[in-house]
Amino acid sequence: MFALILLGVLLNAGAQLLLKAGMDRIGEFSFSLHNALPIGWQAATNPFILGGLFCYVISVLVWLLVLSRVEVSYAYPMLSIGYIVNAVAAYYLFGENLSLSRIIGIGVIIIGVYLIARPA
Repeated sequence: MFALILLGVLLNAGAQLLLKAGMDRIGEFSFSLHNALPIGWQAATNPFILGGLFCYVISVLVWLLVLSRVEVSYAYPMLSIGYIVNAVAAYYLFGENLSLSRIIGIGVIIIGVYLIARPA
């Protein structure tokens, strides 16, 4: 069952990374009626954003399968694994900061996941 949970988490994390890659290509913008259509069109036709949305859809389907088999109090905290995956991947893919405090936070998350995942 943990493998199915991990698949859902990785799909969700992959979706975030693809959405970030897509938005990096579109660039920073401000919300206004004037640019809603052009920015919306760029987002709707961006392959990274489309890939990210596809990963989200698949991750929801996997998550429904997970929730049909395990307690939500066990499954939901496992989503925090995605924070670890995204922090490390963003460091390598986008050059984002992985400071000491973030690394310590990742360690705390790992301890928490271990405590939740271990047999009672």
